[in-house]
Amino acid sequence: MLNANRLSTNILITVLVVLLVTLLPAIDIKICRRLGLNLWGGPSTNPDAERLLRVRRLILYAILLVYLAGFTYVVFFSRTAGQDYLVHTALFQDLVGSVRIDYGLVDIIRIMFTEGISEALSHIRIVTPAGITQVYMNIMLFVPMGYLLPYVFAWFRARVHYRPVIACFVISFIVENLQLITKRGFYDLDDLVTNTLGGLIGQWLYILIAYVVTHPDWRRERRQYRLWRKNAHKRTLYPFARKVHLSRTVLAATDESRIWDYYVRKLGFRVISQLVPEDSDKTAFLLELGSSQVEIRCSNKAEDLPEQNLVISVTRLKRVRERLEMNGIHPGPMTRDPFTGLACFSWEGPDHVRISVLEDTGDFYPVHEHIDGENR
Repeated sequence: MLNANRLSTNILITVLVVLLVTLLPAIDIKICRRLGLNLWGGPSTNPDAERLLRVRRLILYAILLVYLAGFTYVVFFSRTAGQDYLVHTALFQDLVGSVRIDYGLVDIIRIMFTEGISEALSHIRIVTPAGITQVYMNIMLFVPMGYLLPYVFAWFRARVHYRPVIACFVISFIVENLQLITKRGFYDLDDLVTNTLGGLIGQWLYILIAYVVTHPDWRRERRQYRLWRKNAHKRTLYPFARKVHLSRTVLAATDESRIWDYYVRKLGFRVISQLVPEDSDKTAFLLELGSSQVEIRCSNKAEDLPEQNLVISVTRLKRVRERLEMNGIHPGPMTRDPFTGLACFSWEGPDHVRISVLEDTGDFYPVHEHIDGENR
């Protein structure tokens, strides 16, 4: 039977975590390449890619559920219910009591450099191994949580530098309270800290292993980022980069009625402002869809406009295409965006406006934020 305090359980869980972290992305990318499936955006070469990607997603859900089942057993059902409600708030008291050191830390360091590491270690004794194994188990139990959440769910990948670890903290908090309520264990502040640390380690392992294995261009992205980052702090807007967003696109038009018919009635933009200057036939519209705005300056006269472009990104590319066709808009074939490799399609709108819909995978570029050890 699995028991969180047994050495055999610790070894088993360690082996399973190592296998999960190393083999899952390697097997995943190998199978997907053989089947012609694209994991990092863009159309797949396999005509049956949509169904196969759904199967892949179901397999990942199954792996997550197996982990959650084992996790639930270890933290709840491997224990017997106690008689009292127990709360332990002294941080790492058990861990400190598990180790005996003959001298102070400064003396141990001095002995290490003067008499050698073996002599220094001889003055450190483990009195109760259970305290150490318990801390280790609490960390290892949450490593797969921090690893699998971004691997399985795009929402966690989109903000991988903090969402998984926050989720691990919340889950650990819930588990500790449930253990207190059911008397299967006790509310331990040590567990809350070590579980969150395990989630953080899993999050880093996803970035450093899973992302690197499944994204073959990470070295090029990292090199380009370093070249930009080298002198970016000298640029004008760099200190404000995290707060800057492109929210408005400006287009020209010739017929006010076509704006209402096409952008408002067919595409679903909302008119939030309309300006009609005095002594002028021109009209300006400000349209909004979600957090994006389109400013359209309409001359209300026949004229030859140059080619214009409007690019939007969505998470459900196929569903958007179906909705467009339902409303009489027939986009061109699915292609690959030349800059990002993401799937996209486009069609010709009024006034020579080329409207493109780009796939939003919810992914991220962690080599920019983590592998360098710097934040954008």
